[in-house]
Amino acid sequence: MTTAVESGKQPCIGLEPLDGKNTLLPGKTTPSGGTGRGPFTNGGPKVTDNGVHDIEDRILRITGYYGYNPGYSSHRREDGLESQAETPGSEASVESQSYQTCTSTVLKVLGGLLMVLCISSSWVGTTQVVKLTFQSFSCPFFISWFSSNWNILFFPIYYSGHVVTTREKQTPIQKFRECSKLFGEEGMTLKLFVKRTAPFSILWTLTNYLYLLALKKLTATDVSALYCCHKAFVFLLSWIVLKDRFMGVRIVAAIMAITGIVMMAYADGFHGDSFVGVALAVGSASTSALYKVLFKMFLGSANFGEVAHFLSTMGFFNLIFISCVPLILYLTKVEQWGSLSSLPWGYLCGLAGLWLVFNILVHVGVVLTYPILISIGTLLSVPGNAAVDVLKHQVIFSMVRLAATCIICLGFLLLLLPEEWDSVTLRFLATIADKKSEDHGEELTESSLHTRSRSRANGTVSLPLA
Repeated sequence: MTTAVESGKQPCIGLEPLDGKNTLLPGKTTPSGGTGRGPFTNGGPKVTDNGVHDIEDRILRITGYYGYNPGYSSHRREDGLESQAETPGSEASVESQSYQTCTSTVLKVLGGLLMVLCISSSWVGTTQVVKLTFQSFSCPFFISWFSSNWNILFFPIYYSGHVVTTREKQTPIQKFRECSKLFGEEGMTLKLFVKRTAPFSILWTLTNYLYLLALKKLTATDVSALYCCHKAFVFLLSWIVLKDRFMGVRIVAAIMAITGIVMMAYADGFHGDSFVGVALAVGSASTSALYKVLFKMFLGSANFGEVAHFLSTMGFFNLIFISCVPLILYLTKVEQWGSLSSLPWGYLCGLAGLWLVFNILVHVGVVLTYPILISIGTLLSVPGNAAVDVLKHQVIFSMVRLAATCIICLGFLLLLLPEEWDSVTLRFLATIADKKSEDHGEELTESSLHTRSRSRANGTVSLPLA
């Protein structure tokens, strides 16, 4: 049987005879002088005299495979066409990845800006509601104790969000035990509950209590500005206790914070309610800084679930062990609140709710967006309280208080600079200098070319000086 591919005839497949014309045996010399080998050899496929690449090309040509071009078999497609086809796909994947990265960054920034607005609004609302509550109910420790009890709701709120946002469902007890690993591998025991929770709960209560006492002596703007000094105290304690990196700019910021405190105390003289109020606000900032440093030292970098578990545990500790303190203050007539029906429950619940929202936003914002935006949200409570004090309470600020507030806020902003800010700034300045030098070199080149063209037009030749 033979294989004939002729014009006008239907192609068929057959076996070629073993003659010396078309069959190349190993070791035999071809007419062209080479050694005859089959279409598949150790040296790889070769193109025959009739332009066919290998047996696959021959089969495709005979069967009339649509889209077939002679000489382009799978070997060439692997080397050429597929690589060309993969290049646009890879470029598209890179473009899609960069687009997703940019989109996630933009959404994170926009979410952070919204978080900043919510944090500053909640903190301004908390401070102003405290001032309103003091008009009819002047019991700061009872207010602090009542608001701290609302921290019990922290973990249930976290678990509700966890159920809504994740597919993996866990029972509340399973999730609670999982988050209890913050206390150790064995989970939370009674001994660890008291040992770990007691110091933090006491510092939490002192921070809130001193803050409320300061609001009885000073305006909301002054207290919120002085409370921003806690950032400087955190740096100093972290440098001393945690051996964090020393930064000169943060030392300058701490000095500015102390300067603002002294100016604030000097505004009305070093006597009277103003000085006592400044001392109370600084004490609140100090206990807050100590709380944060100890939390970082003993509990490390906990995730959001563990923080929610810990705050709820602190709420239970506050309800169980600290409930005796407001009772003692009531019996000793230090704080008199009368009957329970006469209490301003609307203000109290509103204040506790705003305080809880502020704490939730602070801890959620650290997870969802940039931590620096959370700090800026706390700082923006100062101008927010100032606007409310001026518009609603007709407070007139002296120049000394305004200068002290501005110095404290500027020091707070300096404390937000990252640790590598100096190297980043130097690289940025070097890039600007290199760009200016390149632009200047291009201008010189253009001017020299323009001069040469003018000299040639005038028939003169400029010779370089040796």
